[in-house]
Amino acid sequence: MNALEWAVQIAVIALLAATLPMAWRLDRMLRALRADRAALEQGAEGLGEASRMAEAALMRLRATAELAGRQVAERVAGAESIREDLRYLVERAETLADRLEVAVRQARPMATAPAANNVRSEAERELIRALGMK
Repeated sequence: MNALEWAVQIAVIALLAATLPMAWRLDRMLRALRADRAALEQGAEGLGEASRMAEAALMRLRATAELAGRQVAERVAGAESIREDLRYLVERAETLADRLEVAVRQARPMATAPAANNVRSEAERELIRALGMK
């Protein structure tokens, strides 16, 4: 081997020696990238699963809301008929209250009439005479 071959081989060895640390750094970076990629894929899978679960929960929530809406509508319909029944009963009660008020007004003069006009039983009259009141 002549000097030129030795110089070329020494240059190749120097270049390889300089490349070796860079190769190690590149290898570490690629490993970190692969690990990050796996974590990124896991994160994407987790996000997809969470999205599917959220959609399922949303569908259940919609179904529950629709059911609750139907139940409320049924109860409102039932309450509507009860309201009509109550309205009818209130109208009848008002009519009866008016009639009762008229009867009370008509009976008041009779209640305030003097005691002499009242018919008393024979026992009451004897008791009053015995007491010497009239």
